[in-house]
Amino acid sequence: MEQIKLPQAAVLTAPNPVTVVCTEKPDGTTNLATVSWWTYLSFNPEMIAYTMAKTSYSGEMARGNGKVVLTVPGAEIAEAVMGCGSTTGRETDKVEKFGIKLAELPGCSIKIPAHSRVAIQCRMKEFHEVGDHYLYICEAEKVYGNETEEALFAWNGYSQLRPAK
Repeated sequence: MEQIKLPQAAVLTAPNPVTVVCTEKPDGTTNLATVSWWTYLSFNPEMIAYTMAKTSYSGEMARGNGKVVLTVPGAEIAEAVMGCGSTTGRETDKVEKFGIKLAELPGCSIKIPAHSRVAIQCRMKEFHEVGDHYLYICEAEKVYGNETEEALFAWNGYSQLRPAK
């Protein structure tokens, strides 16, 4: 084996599951951010964690209101999901820019992409600084699934999004 950098390890361990972090903006609209650094933490109680850059607008929204929905996007919106990962919601309405159809979850003010395989409605429990990112630890309040949607995964160091086939 040869010594490599951590980003190179991300390429070698692909694919990584992708999620769209859905948060609520102050005006009540939904902001979407693409993240592939997330994991299940516990099944009892049901908890997940994800990381976002410290400068992330979605992170700011999650820290401000403590609510977030993580979705596993469907393959049909791969191009839009890639766009959401390279655009800030601070200056752009990503839903409009990338033509993403939204859907509602029962009793939740945050809308999600209609083409989602899984949606995990969460309450943020805590967050911690981890280098240039924050680690968000969340309690899953409700979880929804749609087996007809094909999940997206990140490939080649997060440069491509496609199913795991």
